[in-house]
Amino acid sequence: MAAVDSHALTWQTRIMNPPRIYLESTIPSYLTARDSRDLVIRGQQEATRRWWEHSRDSYLCHVSAMVEVEILQGHPEAAARRMEAIAGIPRLQESQDVMELTARILATGLIPPKAQMDASHIAIAAVHEMDLLLTWNCTHIHNVFIHRRIAALCESMDFSCPEICTPFDLLKS
Repeated sequence: MAAVDSHALTWQTRIMNPPRIYLESTIPSYLTARDSRDLVIRGQQEATRRWWEHSRDSYLCHVSAMVEVEILQGHPEAAARRMEAIAGIPRLQESQDVMELTARILATGLIPPKAQMDASHIAIAAVHEMDLLLTWNCTHIHNVFIHRRIAALCESMDFSCPEICTPFDLLKS
């Protein structure tokens, strides 16, 4: 029997299955929030709702316990709406690899220690081989000035950093 080429198998799996996407906590937050008075944020909320209603089913969505921790903060009714939005979405587990990658990301200084959860979101998505990380956090996660360096760090640890994007990037025309 011929040896199986794992790279080809992974490629075939990716082509035949919907992309795997990690939803960072800003996604359920923007999805369920009252319309903001800030026009930019209101546009982001609308893009999130449009993506959720019209495109979400084209992806295999995932969240993590870290997302739950973040979205449970704040007003209890708002937290309940956020939790309801992610009900039934599979949870990715934290692991030693996730903790090590998070620590390495923080050690670079690209993401400050106060934003450890942001580094953890990137790490969990990379370790679990997500194709995409969907976020509105453009300070520490969707930041072109740090993404390449974090992607290189992930690769040095044999992980592939997912494409980081916003719902705007994924809206179908």
